[in-house]
Amino acid sequence: MASLANWIRTRIIPAILTALGITFLAAGLLSFTTSVDAVPAETPSASQDATVDETFAPLITLPPLSSGAPPSPSAAPADRVATRVRIAALKIDLPVIKPVNAYPACNVAMYYADERLGQPGQGKSVYLFAHARPGMFLPILNASKVSNGKKMIGMIVEVWTNDDQRFLYVVTNVFRHVPFDEVFTKPFNAKGEALWLQTSEGRGPQPKLQLRAELLSQEGAPHKEANPTPKPVKCD
Repeated sequence: MASLANWIRTRIIPAILTALGITFLAAGLLSFTTSVDAVPAETPSASQDATVDETFAPLITLPPLSSGAPPSPSAAPADRVATRVRIAALKIDLPVIKPVNAYPACNVAMYYADERLGQPGQGKSVYLFAHARPGMFLPILNASKVSNGKKMIGMIVEVWTNDDQRFLYVVTNVFRHVPFDEVFTKPFNAKGEALWLQTSEGRGPQPKLQLRAELLSQEGAPHKEANPTPKPVKCD
């Protein structure tokens, strides 16, 4: 039974997610772009010895198909901020904070605050970033090196907010080698909401790696689940 359950978790559920992604695309809920640009603070080089888990199991609860279109940005509170991000398929689960220094902290993800950007549900680009280190966004970097990150297309990204909401996004694009000084070009100019995740491909002002994900749904979440206690540390 354990083997059967694991087979269902690692094979059947991802297949269903992929099929759902195709369905959303056919329905016009997803849009694909061909290039991108973005990058806040510099990040250190990633360990070349670390590898990403090849089991891409979602391990999340999908919204009912009857949940309808993404939420209207007019209903989003102005003081909403992202508090947690998870990509279960890559075993990423991090508190999200506002950066307090020029150099990003470790053990957390951060959101980039700018009037041209927004928070989940506000109808703008949402920009989250973290170091390419173990326990942070390193699995994204590792996965991007295999077939240009093809396996990440269709993955579900969960983002929680301080007002106890959970947003589901689906990865639609993987952008590699984005020039340091161009990383915000597409997010700043985008029309409508999309989630952007960024990590480094090298130390300092080196090219960056970005994922772009389309909004699928919004639902309420338990306060404790949506508001983990961040424990940022200064990176070495």
